[in-house]
Amino acid sequence: MTSKGDTAPLCNPPGVIALDANGADGGPAMVAEGARLSGESVTLFGPAEELSGVHVVDAPMRISGDQEPVRAVRARPEASIVQAAKAVAEGRADALVSAGSTGPTLAAATLNVKRIRGVHRPALAALLPLPSGPALLLDAGANVEVRPEHLVQFAYMGSAFMESVHGIARPRVGLLSVGEEPGKGTPDVIAAGERLRASNLNFTGNVEGFDLPAGGADVVVTDGFTGNVALKVMEGTSRTVREAIRDAVRAGGPLPAAGGLLIRGAVGRLRRQLDPEAAGGAILLGLRKPVIVAHGSFGAQGIANAVALARRAVDERMVERTHAALEAGGALRSAPAGSVADR
Repeated sequence: MTSKGDTAPLCNPPGVIALDANGADGGPAMVAEGARLSGESVTLFGPAEELSGVHVVDAPMRISGDQEPVRAVRARPEASIVQAAKAVAEGRADALVSAGSTGPTLAAATLNVKRIRGVHRPALAALLPLPSGPALLLDAGANVEVRPEHLVQFAYMGSAFMESVHGIARPRVGLLSVGEEPGKGTPDVIAAGERLRASNLNFTGNVEGFDLPAGGADVVVTDGFTGNVALKVMEGTSRTVREAIRDAVRAGGPLPAAGGLLIRGAVGRLRRQLDPEAAGGAILLGLRKPVIVAHGSFGAQGIANAVALARRAVDERMVERTHAALEAGGALRSAPAGSVADR
């Protein structure tokens, strides 16, 4: 079924996920296949002529990453990501998923879905697929500059996410810095550390860069600039090492090739475990509804995993539990009680 983007509000069944079909490297049809694979109730926002077999709102316009996000979102209400975000804000969908450019997704979600009352800034939280289990890194790019109170809120939001969505009781929270000693780091990091040590979180102190892949904490808190660089260094290193091992096996002659065959099953299982698509993408924490930012390179299964992550966040009442954690910890800005639903 197809609806024009400028028609009256759709009467979607409860539990629908709004999925932006534009922007993914594989194109709208691939995103639609991911929606089908998810098995969830999904409304696709994208070019109807390229989509079939799912509920579609015809929204062919997309906002590219080279445009100023906030200005473009405000100027183009007919764009697919804007219409999808409005559907969530208006209660026609429970959560938003997009594999389009991160900037427009963040802008559309923040302007329409809006922050939880009392939250300074939303944070982009990326799940790191590690051998020891997933760890959450935030902020991964939404806020280049932050203050201590922002880092403290990130810690509460990340802890609530890992507890509610991933079932980790009392997640270990670490603060990314240049040394494990409390006095190491920038003045803002040191100040945030002092507040976190006095909080009711399971704060384990500072963590260094090499603690990230080792799983030294369940939640790693940092500013968006540092977090984005750290995330891309980890992804690039993983890819380079994987390709180097593959090339060494191929170039080593019959004996290494035979050894490669013997361990192929174990290596394949490890590769699937560490595959970023398995995590479903990053999640924008601090908003009034779940918003998932999938990577543009994801295939259909990665899109399906992103939709499943959104559904899990809704079912586990992630937003409500995040607000409760922030409120209990005294980490909210001055705000009236029950403000999660305030508009």
